[in-house]
Amino acid sequence: MKFEERFDWKLGFVLILFMIISCVALYSAQQSAQYNENFMMKQLVWYVVGGGIIGVMLYFEPDFYKKISWPLYLAGLIALLALVIAPSTIAPVIKGQKSWFVLPGLGSIQPSEFMKVFTILILANVVTNHHERIRVKDLKSDFLLLGKIVGLTLAPLALIMQQPDLGTGLVFIAIMGGMIIISGIRWRVILPIFGTLAAAGTFIIWLAIRFPQILDQYLGVKQYQLGRIYSWLNPEQYSSSEGFQLIRAMRAIGSGQMYGKGLGEREVYLPESHSDFIFSIIGEEYGFIGSCVVLLAFFLFIYRLTTIASRANHKFSTYVIVGLICMIAFHVFQNIGMSIQLLPITGIPLPYISYGGSSLLAFLLAIGLAFSVSYHHRDFMFGEN
Repeated sequence: MKFEERFDWKLGFVLILFMIISCVALYSAQQSAQYNENFMMKQLVWYVVGGGIIGVMLYFEPDFYKKISWPLYLAGLIALLALVIAPSTIAPVIKGQKSWFVLPGLGSIQPSEFMKVFTILILANVVTNHHERIRVKDLKSDFLLLGKIVGLTLAPLALIMQQPDLGTGLVFIAIMGGMIIISGIRWRVILPIFGTLAAAGTFIIWLAIRFPQILDQYLGVKQYQLGRIYSWLNPEQYSSSEGFQLIRAMRAIGSGQMYGKGLGEREVYLPESHSDFIFSIIGEEYGFIGSCVVLLAFFLFIYRLTTIASRANHKFSTYVIVGLICMIAFHVFQNIGMSIQLLPITGIPLPYISYGGSSLLAFLLAIGLAFSVSYHHRDFMFGEN
């Protein structure tokens, strides 16, 4: 088959749509007096670079990514460990987090963004190999697979929490949860574990609200670290501190009403609107209609990924795509949710739209894997090859 027949034009269309939405939103964001950088042009350059990377990734079959999953995973762990022990000259603490390498001539690089993709690859590899080697499934094999998934996720998660970066840590937990659900582990093993974790999380939030001193005494959680939960529940009370961004974001989105104020007609000042709060710009300038267009684009994107996963020739490819869906869906839900007070603010970007070189490149690597799976798909008369 020719290239134009094998290339996934539907996925390509959605990616181009994301690029247009991102550039238009960033053009508005950089008009603020807070910034003197051309975020739109930088984002466009990253898209071009990422497009070239996707073009290269197309010509490698999914089996190739399975073979290199361990080297990528180990390289990612080494990078995260190096970030923890690196001197502040190359890994400065920015906004309370030590999450970036700052390299002369290259700018900042955030290893945790790429580690998300590497973790998905290694989990897909391990789950696939587990089922190939163990044909007779029992409770022992289920707990063995569960231990592999949890262990491989906790290794990078522990290093990321040293930065500390709670938002990115939650993404890893979402990836792990999704992989556990589709791994073939029986529900009588999964449900008690998930139920216990949900109950524990609810209990901790209740303690944070009612008895924060207990968390301080036994878990070392300080009062100021609970500010995001308090500001989420009652942003007006913390309007001059942790609740400032949330109040401004909701005011911006609400002021857009149905049709928005139009391109460049922003009135609500909001810090970091080019990154974590890019959705507030879309809501203010294009209103409910524009916001729905963005949500529709993500729906089409995830629907297309689901289609690719359902018809993939190999289990590894299916697991990879499902892992990507979990990662992207959590990012979208969390980012938009925190902008409208549905969820606490955690500071993770809106995929393909928020500004950020490391983040955008990592997401383009992710979609490159999806393009590869779709490009090398084969229809066989008697099912899977």
